[in-house]
Amino acid sequence: MLRTVFIYGALAGLIVGVPLSIFVIAAGGHDTQYGMLIGYLTMLVGLSAVFVAIKRRRDRELGGVIKFWPAFGMGLAISAVAGVIYVISWETATAVAHLDFASAYAKAMIAQQEAKGVGGEALEKFTAQMDEFKKNYANPLYRWPMTFAEIFPVGVLVSLISAGLLRNPRFMPAQRG
Repeated sequence: MLRTVFIYGALAGLIVGVPLSIFVIAAGGHDTQYGMLIGYLTMLVGLSAVFVAIKRRRDRELGGVIKFWPAFGMGLAISAVAGVIYVISWETATAVAHLDFASAYAKAMIAQQEAKGVGGEALEKFTAQMDEFKKNYANPLYRWPMTFAEIFPVGVLVSLISAGLLRNPRFMPAQRG
């Protein structure tokens, strides 16, 4: 099972990480209008490997039956491997693109506050919070878990749904041939 987790986790991570890297390098850190939507849709597509892996294990190795918790655990493990590859992809892409994400993000958030009409002391306080964010984001021990937390909750959701559906042996039963 460990081999399956690594294979499907790597597959999911690459399906998510390669487009992320291309997007970051090509866009140079400039967010598009639909960047977040595209990112999360790509995560869903990549993490569909969780469903495929659980179904394959149920049908080929367990005789068509799998319990919820083992299926869910397998999904979480695959999601964790995919998350690590996602973090590596993000780090590599931002290094290659020479992207200072924290500064660009802070600048955009401050501009958003200004557009809302926030000013004076409130804006100064918010700017100080953004400066603190930039300082924290420079630390890999802060940045890596934050990046991992972008994809892993999606993996948890996909794992829950997959385990819930596939625990029923009548759902997409194995084709006997």
